[in-house]
Amino acid sequence: MGNGKITYKNSTLSKILFTLSIMIFVFWFVNYKIDIHNYALVGAIFDLLWLFMLIKLCIIPVLSFIHLIREKFNFRSLHLYTFIIAVTNIFLAVFIIK
Repeated sequence: MGNGKITYKNSTLSKILFTLSIMIFVFWFVNYKIDIHNYALVGAIFDLLWLFMLIKLCIIPVLSFIHLIREKFNFRSLHLYTFIIAVTNIFLAVFIIK
């Protein structure tokens, strides 16, 4: 009849959220490792972007968790990995990066 193998295709939204969560991780990690305010241009760009990154830091885990519930906790979904990265980002932003 069939081979019984069901393929799973991630949505465009899941790919976008996953990419944004990686970008947020890189943004906060670079801020933690490098004193960016020593460089005027980079410091100015950081000051412009930090509020948007903070908002995304709060919204992305909620969106990915809602979509993860809708997909019935599929382990092949990027929403699961986005949620894990987003929670890690929150942990880093609150407890490690000062």
